[in-house]
Amino acid sequence: MSASQAIRERIAAHAPGEPFTPAMFAGLGSRAAIDQTLMRLAKAGAIERIGHGLYVVPAAGRFGVKAAPSAEKVAQVVADAKGESLEIHGAEAARRLGLTTQMPAQAAFYTTGPSREIRLGKMTLKLQHAASRKLVLAGRPAGQALSALWYLGREQVTENTFRTIAEKLPRSEFQALRAVKASMPAWMVHALSSYERTQISPSPTDPLL
Repeated sequence: MSASQAIRERIAAHAPGEPFTPAMFAGLGSRAAIDQTLMRLAKAGAIERIGHGLYVVPAAGRFGVKAAPSAEKVAQVVADAKGESLEIHGAEAARRLGLTTQMPAQAAFYTTGPSREIRLGKMTLKLQHAASRKLVLAGRPAGQALSALWYLGREQVTENTFRTIAEKLPRSEFQALRAVKASMPAWMVHALSSYERTQISPSPTDPLL
């Protein structure tokens, strides 16, 4: 089977509307052959180029209008192609958890890779480098909570912050968050420990005689 045919078959099996990069075809041919095939498919309308090195199999949304992939899906595909960890920015994570009502002005994400911007049509995605200890739980609800905590910072994170998070997260995810204290700064550990102390039931006293 030729490289071109192998690429076409892999694309045919790919879900419409899900973004992909040339990395999806690693091992099927040289990078030049892969790029040439993708260019031809894009020109023929079989796939759509949505950004530099980013493609999607067109998917029709409501009323026949093409449905664009979400910024989060695009960012994840880019990070996966580079072997990077990715998490939503703390501002958006805090909003999702009900810790703030502010809506971020730009789609932004934390990554273990270098900081950069990705053009996605008229929109720009921002990937911001973050230390690996901030992304130890990336890709799961507990990781979003950790992202929100780092964003809110020392002055805003209290035991009540953790109380809100505990109410929002599944129990297993909150336990996962508690388990990474070693990756937290002292001020975050202090707030978490304060919350944990409030959850310890006092010992019953002996009944009066």
